[in-house]
Amino acid sequence: MLRLLRIENFALIERLEIPFQAGLNVLTGETGAGKSIILDALDAALGGTVRALRSGSERGLVEAVFLLNDKLQAWLEQEKIDPLEEGLVCSRELLLRERDGKLTSRSRVNGVLVNKGQLLSLRNKLVEITAQGQTIQIQSPQIQRCWLDDFAGPALHNKRAQVAALYQTWQQLKTEIEAHRQNQHLHLQRLDMLQFQAQELAALRLEDPEEINKLERERDRLAHSVELQKQSYAAYQLLYQNESGSPAIADLLGQAERLLQGMAQLDPDLTPLAEMVSSALIQVEEAGRELRRYGEALESDPNRLNKIERRLAQLKQACRKYGPTLPEVIAHAEQVQAELAHLQGEDINLEERQAQLDRITRTLEHHCRELSQLRQQAARRLETALVEELQPLGMGAVQFQVHIQSGSLGPEGWDQVSFWMSPNPGEPLQPLAEIASGGEMSRFLLALKAVFSRIDPVATMVFDEIDTGVSGKVAQAIATKLHSIARHHQILCVTHQPLIAALADHHLRVHKQVQKKRTVVQVDTLGEQERREELAQLAAGHSAQEAMTFVEALLKQAAQVRQQLPSPA
Repeated sequence: MLRLLRIENFALIERLEIPFQAGLNVLTGETGAGKSIILDALDAALGGTVRALRSGSERGLVEAVFLLNDKLQAWLEQEKIDPLEEGLVCSRELLLRERDGKLTSRSRVNGVLVNKGQLLSLRNKLVEITAQGQTIQIQSPQIQRCWLDDFAGPALHNKRAQVAALYQTWQQLKTEIEAHRQNQHLHLQRLDMLQFQAQELAALRLEDPEEINKLERERDRLAHSVELQKQSYAAYQLLYQNESGSPAIADLLGQAERLLQGMAQLDPDLTPLAEMVSSALIQVEEAGRELRRYGEALESDPNRLNKIERRLAQLKQACRKYGPTLPEVIAHAEQVQAELAHLQGEDINLEERQAQLDRITRTLEHHCRELSQLRQQAARRLETALVEELQPLGMGAVQFQVHIQSGSLGPEGWDQVSFWMSPNPGEPLQPLAEIASGGEMSRFLLALKAVFSRIDPVATMVFDEIDTGVSGKVAQAIATKLHSIARHHQILCVTHQPLIAALADHHLRVHKQVQKKRTVVQVDTLGEQERREELAQLAAGHSAQEAMTFVEALLKQAAQVRQQLPSPA
């Protein structure tokens, strides 16, 4: 319950501290006196839109103090915010930025800074504000569906959350599949190109990155085989066996070895030199034999040379296309295979995703049907409850139905909801937006609030001129309904109707004054005599005796209504 509202430098308000009580709190005053500013300040304290600071001010403050209850205590514990003796304090500091003149704000709960998400979650536990424009909003099919879903309760909300989650997955998968199909021609072109490259590269049987170097060496050897044979034989003769009669190197080394071995017997220090010569002789002899074998193995093979030339041409052509080096060609071939496998796998993956989409579609449709059934059940209950609330509001013959039709699929299912009403006997049911007058819309909205007050945990309900467009018996019926709701909820009501104001448990008068050549809004808590004078002003525009007589009758009638209804909670 709202205990106190503090306002500083907000619109036309310089400084106000307004107390509220349980039951029906009524705010009255002339048109333009600033009644709606009070409600705007409460809305701003709870995270709503800030209209403006008081002209000439650089700082403002709106602060709402609420009594604590178990749910609010649990919220504070969840957010790790300490309770205060004063209760729960929601404050919003308004600041005018020096550099650009823009209005900024900081919100606190019990002095602790909170973000907008935290404040909005708390607001839903504190206050429900019904503004003048809401009678227009409820004509929207989307708003009507929200009303129905809220009335249905947790079971429908849980089902709607399931549908929303499934719809998000369904939509994302559907978008991916559609995007893939739209690009399928590019996909196929790429696939064709990769398949051609893969075939061409596979035909080359690329395995050895050094193949070109090896083939070039073999080609050079085959192309110069005769010259290499001659030179290898000449080197063999010089090293090992010289047919010209001159001693070969091996012969000379043999002679030197024998001399050194004899010398080493006389001087052991020469033994290492003798061993070096012996080793050199062994290597020369081995080199000679290898040269002979090399020369004898050399052959002139034109066919092999031709094959090598063709293979080199193929490999160099591949290098020009995919290289420039053979190792890079081999790496490209591996990349082609990997991308080809990926693209071919995408086709398989697309089929799997389509199957997955089909499964999700069936599941989503199943949950949408269950959601529709829950809405149908809630619609029947809402119809009964609303008619019960509308009949005492001067609409004794009213008919009301909730129409639910299937439409396009969305995150809230496929139901299109519309409220249909027949306020007058003998008239057919028609959409609410097409047939309801301003007074009927006000009564319909009040009836909705009355229905929701049975299940709504919010302690404070705010009505801004819910009586617009009504008078006489209807105004009396609205007053009685507001007082009835106030048995279990604190009500703040801005009104111009003396019939409603007469039933107030707590009457506040809003008016303007000029102080120091500035207009300010003031709020007075009215005593019994002041209240009579205010009711007379509402009834006749003055406090003449006739008006006062009417006021006494109003207050007597209000007392009778109170006797018929239990006291406010």
